[in-house]
Amino acid sequence: MGFRKVKIRLLIFCACIIGIPGAYAQLRLDDKHVGVALRMVGHQMLLHAGDSTSRVLPVGRNGDSYELKFEAPIKIEPNELVQVMDSVVKQANIAKSYLVEIAHCDNEEVLYSYEIGGPEKMDIIPCSGRELPLDCYVLSFTILQLPLVADSPNFAETNVASTQPQGHLPMAVSTALLVIITVLWFYFRKNPTTDDRNANMISLGAFDFDTLNMVLLHQGQKTELTSKESDLLLLLYNSANTTLDRDTILNRVWGDEGDYVGRTLDVFISKLRKKLEGDTKLKIVNVRGVGYKLILNN
Repeated sequence: MGFRKVKIRLLIFCACIIGIPGAYAQLRLDDKHVGVALRMVGHQMLLHAGDSTSRVLPVGRNGDSYELKFEAPIKIEPNELVQVMDSVVKQANIAKSYLVEIAHCDNEEVLYSYEIGGPEKMDIIPCSGRELPLDCYVLSFTILQLPLVADSPNFAETNVASTQPQGHLPMAVSTALLVIITVLWFYFRKNPTTDDRNANMISLGAFDFDTLNMVLLHQGQKTELTSKESDLLLLLYNSANTTLDRDTILNRVWGDEGDYVGRTLDVFISKLRKKLEGDTKLKIVNVRGVGYKLILNN
């Protein structure tokens, strides 16, 4: 594999690792932090139901959802649940949008659900006035979108290490790597590697033909070529010592552009001959009635 390809793959790999840290990086959530917040919700719900003695059981996980359970049956008033949940979620900053579902303990049938900050930041809160009677319920809390650093009320006091997205490097390290990669990128652009130069350089008798920059190099001198001159010379080189007929040359170099006349090819051949005068052994000969041939003696 050429060094150029290795360089490009290395840059892409490093960019994917470090990401682009910024003020809107997502907060890293800890299950224990979410658990404490949800137990606070459970505590407030029990107090609202007039129960100050029953326990809120430890918060568990069920797939992508957190589950809140109660030690004793509870009566749930949807309006109160929405207000308590919204208050705690904002204070604890555990979600930007979320889904809440209330299911029966026995058959896991969802009896009530609502969504906050869904598509287009629309809240969906149905049947808010219907109270769920005293029974055994499981509250399921699903985070639909993680909170942002800038949404935190204590953003200015937030510890950077605690707000870095999971799986990303600390901001200082990622920023340093980004700077290094940028410097390397511009360095390689201004200083092509030997492999890069060799890939575009053709040895043409006493000349070096730089096909990328369309330049002929000879004894420290540079002779610039036009794009058509470069295309024509490259075509002749690729068929060196073989006669190319005029129609083939015109089609390959000018194609359907239609900007050439009968003697256009002859004019360009004359220009190339003049620019190749530095090597008397390098000749472009006219094969009468057929076309042209580049004589190249290796």
